[in-house]
Parts: sequence; C-alpha cells; structure tokens
Amino acid sequence: MTSGPLVLGIETSCDETGVGIVSGDTLLADAVASSVAEHARFGGVVPEVASRAHLEAMVPTIDRACETAGVRLTDVDAIAVTAGPGLAGALLVGVAAAKALALGLDKPLYGVNHLAAHVAVDQLQHGPLPEPCLAMLVSGGHSSLLRVDDVTADIDPLGATIDDAAGEAFDKVARLLGLGFPGGPVIDATAASGSSIAIDFPRGLTSRRDLERHRFDFSFSGLKTAVARWVEARERAGEPVPVADVAASFQEAVVDVLVRKALDAATSAGIEEMVIGGGVAANSRLRALAAERAETVGVRVRVPRPGLCTDNGAMVAALGAEMVARGRTPSTLDLPADSSQPVTSVLV
Repeated sequence: MTSGPLVLGIETSCDETGVGIVSGDTLLADAVASSVAEHARFGGVVPEVASRAHLEAMVPTIDRACETAGVRLTDVDAIAVTAGPGLAGALLVGVAAAKALALGLDKPLYGVNHLAAHVAVDQLQHGPLPEPCLAMLVSGGHSSLLRVDDVTADIDPLGATIDDAAGEAFDKVARLLGLGFPGGPVIDATAASGSSIAIDFPRGLTSRRDLERHRFDFSFSGLKTAVARWVEARERAGEPVPVADVAASFQEAVVDVLVRKALDAATSAGIEEMVIGGGVAANSRLRALAAERAETVGVRVRVPRPGLCTDNGAMVAALGAEMVARGRTPSTLDLPADSSQPVTSVLV
C-alpha cells in the first residue's frame, strides 16, 4: 500500500454514482455507475430518476471500489462525500450513505465541495497542485474561473457563467442537431469531420462593454440561440444542414471564449499554472487550444485524463485525502446536503 491517508470518496451530485479510493495522491479505485442511459430519452437529467439510480447503485459501487482497491471498509482512514452543489435529492443519497459509513466504521467524515474536488483530482495524475493556480471548471452546470491558493480552504471565484454553462450549451445544441445526449462527446466526435471556420458564431461577453462588466464571466445562451436560428434559416430555405460544420463552428466558439478568458485571468493575476477540470475538460478541442495558446503566454496547463474530468468518486477521495493530510477539522454528522453550496465553502 502506498503512503498517505486512505480515503473513500462518494460522489452523487448528478447522474453518476461514483466511489473512489485513494491513498495519499495515489488512485486505488474509481468505480462509477452511470444512469445516463435512463435520462437519454428525456434529453437531459431527470432529478428523481437520478436519485433512485443512486439508491440502487450505492452499495454495489462501494463493494466494487473496495474489491478493486484490495481493501476492506474497516481499512479506510476517512470518508469524504460531495455535500454540494448539485441536485438536492441526488446529493442526499450520497451524504446519507457517507454518514452511515462514518458512523458505523467510527471514521471521520468530510463533506466537500464538488467544484473544489474537480480541481483536487488533478493531483492523482500530475502530483501536488501549484499554489496559487488558476482553475477553469467547465461542466453541464458550471463554467467558472477560480483562483486556488489552497484547494482545501482558500478558493476565490473570479468569474462564472451568467446563464447557460458550457456543458449545458453542448447538450442543447446536440439535441437541436439530433445528435443525442449527452451532448459533449457527440459534438466533439461530429466536429472532427467539420470546419471550425465554416460559420462565424458569436463569442459571448467579449465586446468592449461586456469586458468592462464581465471580464471573466461567461454566457453561452446567445450562442445557443444563434445556432438554433442559423439551423432554422437553412431548414426554411429547404437547404441541407451541414451538421459537422455547425458542430465544429459551435464548439470553436465555446472553447475560444473559455480559453481566452481563462488565460486573461491567469496572466492578469500573474499565475503561471492553470488546471482545467469538469466534464467539458474532456473535449479534445478545448485541451488542444488551451495548450497551444497557453504556451504563447508562458502559462503551463494541467488537464487530467478524460476519465477523471467527468464526475467521479476519485475526485472526492482526492480532496478528502488532502483534507486529512492538512489536518482540517472533519464535518459533523449533521452535515447538510447543499444544492447551492458556494465554492468558497470547500468543507462543510
């Protein structure tokens, strides 16, 4: 067994039941049970369906993680769980399970922030986080720029989405183009055969006036509407819709703004390290463009492998292990599930 606290992490903020086990910054198990197929026919996540799926998957996923890691539940030093933000019912399942484990095993409990966990998971691949670093978190519910001085206690939000998050825009455009759900992977795959310069879609909040008020904020609602209007105009004219070109041009508009604003935030703060996390961080064009542009301004980019970008228990365990290593006071057993937990509240 590697050195460092042995921590089991539980993630149930949305539609994936994730259980991870880490020892220090070494990943031992990352078991995930996804209910995405149950949501696909609705074109998005249904909270009640997700909650029921978590209930059914929780015990088998914990068992699978322990078997993979070669440990018993009694071996773990602490239990970590996503306390928020996320879907209220889904969070409650994970928090209740974590409380039961902590109480039954007499182990300390750490209720952690989902967004901070997306930052902490990078340690499992690239080692300790540089302090400070600039974190860009992009997912179905969040598009955020964060200054991270201490991932366990000191995170300062610099910018966030003011309407649709990047991942949400991917889902909506994919549905518009008839590509299915979830939108991120199918847009990425479809865009590979299209032209990113075929259609000049708008870049939200990048005009001079917008930058004065929302320099580090994001908006993808207008882009989504622009795509819908472009497609409708083609259909009304009886012309075929070049789906691959639309996907590629839309994707380019999203990642262009994400990378542009993230690097602006990093360079303006004098930060030389940037971590990208969240489900959209698995997007191949985002990863490539970030690396390309960051090199020109002297910023180093760290992005975990795609499997660690989407929601998983490993990221929660990673943050929990860091909490233990830094001597943070554990949560109490009346730990709440907070669907709107701010990123400044890393530990509840």
